[in-house]
Amino acid sequence: MSERIWKIALWAGLSSIGLLLVSPVMGLSNLQAPLTVVGAVATAIGLRSVPALKNYQYTAWIVVAIVCGMVYPSAFLKWGDVDLRNPWLILLIVQLVMFGMGTQMSFRDLKHIKTMAKGVFVGILCQFSIMPLTGYALTRIFHFEPEIAAGIILIGSCSSGLASNVMAYLAKANLTLSVTLTTVATLLAPLMTPFWMKMLAGTYVEVDFVGMFVQIIKIVIVPIGAAMLYDVFKSGSDAWIRRVNILAGLACLWLAALPFGFWEVLAGFLSDQVIELFSFLLGAVVVGKLYYMLTVYAGNIRDFMPKLSMFGIVYFTLVTTAASRENILAVGLLLLLVAMLHNALGYVLGYWISRGIGLEKDDCRTIALEVGLQNGGMASGLAGVMGKLATLGLAAAIFSPWMNITGSVLGNYWRRQKDRKAIG
Repeated sequence: MSERIWKIALWAGLSSIGLLLVSPVMGLSNLQAPLTVVGAVATAIGLRSVPALKNYQYTAWIVVAIVCGMVYPSAFLKWGDVDLRNPWLILLIVQLVMFGMGTQMSFRDLKHIKTMAKGVFVGILCQFSIMPLTGYALTRIFHFEPEIAAGIILIGSCSSGLASNVMAYLAKANLTLSVTLTTVATLLAPLMTPFWMKMLAGTYVEVDFVGMFVQIIKIVIVPIGAAMLYDVFKSGSDAWIRRVNILAGLACLWLAALPFGFWEVLAGFLSDQVIELFSFLLGAVVVGKLYYMLTVYAGNIRDFMPKLSMFGIVYFTLVTTAASRENILAVGLLLLLVAMLHNALGYVLGYWISRGIGLEKDDCRTIALEVGLQNGGMASGLAGVMGKLATLGLAAAIFSPWMNITGSVLGNYWRRQKDRKAIG
């Protein structure tokens, strides 16, 4: 039954697009906006009925978000009294995105640093040099508004995300190396992202290194760390589980005491920023424990978490597009060109630098995907909590769908190459 529904949706989507193309001739110009949205949504649903296009469904939903944000921008800025660009709402969504990403990681991934030291070193070096420097070079060639230029550097300075792991799996590359690189790059992001932003984007916007460091801890490390605690409860030693349980109990007491004057007591000798950061870290322990308890009663919740991450990224794309519609109309095509160049240079330089150093072909493909595919959710989240979603977050909104398209194409191409070689 579901297969039939997907096929009907695909035909409905293609029919809507067909009507859209002939609407000026048929005098249906007033239906162009709804036809565009219906065509995009129905096609995204229907792609699941085409085996060759199933892997592009997530990318299709990002395209839907862009279409909806461009066609009906006012509908995705405020819902009643709720401002969809509110920094606290953005913080919550980006934490959900990163939590979902963290459920696919584990502390055990870090043990591969020793066994694949050369690949990890080369991958991290490429990740945090090629993309920020290439992004900066492109901003010097193409003259954007300062905050939009800073957004290009921002997405280049972020770590890789879950998309690179998915594409490495598609390509039949070194998935273990991919997951390890993503984990290590994410843990290094609180230092490396503010460093490159300060060094390269400081001429475009004011960059607070410590402030950005704290924000990345809150929006990336805290939720990912909370999700990775699942590993400790699942397969850790009794001693470690006991320690984490004690810490979770103390964290509950700390958080419960804050509204009853404890914050004011601590403020006598600690800054608000330190208290807030420490509270977020303790909150992560509590959330990690609660998540583990939830998996005990509903084990399939783990399969749902990556979908939650994908929903969050679609949300960022939708709201960013709606908020920055005028900027997209002004510089969207030029920004897309920059996204193409940035992404392509990441793949090419990541692959050939790795080959030049003497890594295996599968490792080179993995590093190319890790370098070329950046964490758009992290870039959007940072822009959102800084209140600059329409400008600083614009590059992430344009780059993310393009990276997913090229990553899928490249991953499938390398997979076919490997399959042909195995048959031959």
